[in-house]
Amino acid sequence: METLANLESFVRSAENHSFSEAARQLGLTPAAVSRNVAMLERNLGVRLFQRSTRKLVLTEIGERFLFSTRGNLEALQAAIADITADDNEPAGVLKVSMSPTFGLSHIMPLLPAFLAKHPRLKPEWHFENRAVNLVSEGYDVAIGGGFDLAPGIVSRTLAPAHIVTVASPGYMAGRTPPTNPSDLVAYSGIVMRSLRTGRIRPWTLRNATGSEMAGPLAETIIVNDPAAMREAVRLGLGIAMIAVADILLELERGELVRLLPNWYADAGAISLYYSSKTLMPAKTRIFVDFVADEFRRQRLAERCAGSLG
Repeated sequence: METLANLESFVRSAENHSFSEAARQLGLTPAAVSRNVAMLERNLGVRLFQRSTRKLVLTEIGERFLFSTRGNLEALQAAIADITADDNEPAGVLKVSMSPTFGLSHIMPLLPAFLAKHPRLKPEWHFENRAVNLVSEGYDVAIGGGFDLAPGIVSRTLAPAHIVTVASPGYMAGRTPPTNPSDLVAYSGIVMRSLRTGRIRPWTLRNATGSEMAGPLAETIIVNDPAAMREAVRLGLGIAMIAVADILLELERGELVRLLPNWYADAGAISLYYSSKTLMPAKTRIFVDFVADEFRRQRLAERCAGSLG
């Protein structure tokens, strides 16, 4: 019977075409991953990879073995994760990806209560402005918006991703507030360049009656991170269009003010993303339910809705 370590090393190496990347995901050295794969090949009596100095390539037999192994391996990992702790208490590493701005504002504050209930879990939280690949990068959960729902991945909505126009009270002092989106071009604009596309995204605003209008911002300051955009607005450098979730606390404390309160842009939803496999690890299920329950308890979906004005 093959060990789980050998099978995990093979599957991650095949998915990433690299022993080094597989080692990073598994918390091993590249030499250990290579050794596990070599042992698997020796025990099976077949060659699974064609090795070169550039990358790993599966042999025909290796491709067949990967196809038949990967789903079963995930089920086995989930089954093991569910029974590794006494009294069904989940244990192990909980690897989660989330955007820095949203994660620090809304997810990190939940950690003390979560760990108090589940002390055997070890959070490994990655704060990054990108859509990760949950399967190939070994994440249990991702939190954000704009993810492609690859086969086997499901989403659970937490809050709307509504974009609103904001400024600091100091910046607006002595200035006439805009009355419709077309007025925004007259102010200093703080905009964000997308890390994924390299472009500055234009927003079309809508109101409660269904009318739509472009919201042009002068590109006075350009950043590539929502937190930087929020800070620039807070410092009184201009106005910006930001997701309510990223500035909710500042709005509620009065540090920022909303302009055009009847207008917003809809950027989709902020969701939890995780595997839909039948035997979901207990740690994943518990985390997803905990976060969703807290968002419901704190009415965060309603508070993040720019459509409410």
